[in-house]
Amino acid sequence: MTYMGAQVFDRELKKGSAELLILSLIEHKARHGYEISKLIEERSGGVLKFNVASFYPLLYRLEERGLIAGRWVEKAGQRRRRYYRLTAQGKEVLKTQRATWLDFVNAIHRITEAENA
Repeated sequence: MTYMGAQVFDRELKKGSAELLILSLIEHKARHGYEISKLIEERSGGVLKFNVASFYPLLYRLEERGLIAGRWVEKAGQRRRRYYRLTAQGKEVLKTQRATWLDFVNAIHRITEAENA
């Protein structure tokens, strides 16, 4: 039997972590949206998947906020793709988000692994 609120909880966790995941994946290498989405799915073992309707608008919002910069790249025999890279502002936000998530995960771990949990 599944708890009905679990889907809402899962969705909110995914929404809250999406920005951190995207920024992390383009920290050292420019990537296009489809590649970012697939890496999230692969590296999470299929636990995290984003649909196109929500994923690309998130990339556009990150770009509007100045956290990422995109540029169109055309290669022979391939469709045009927009590659995203992390900006200086994005690096600062990523640093802060990583620290916040680490604190959060550690706090949850301390509570759930307690002797009398």
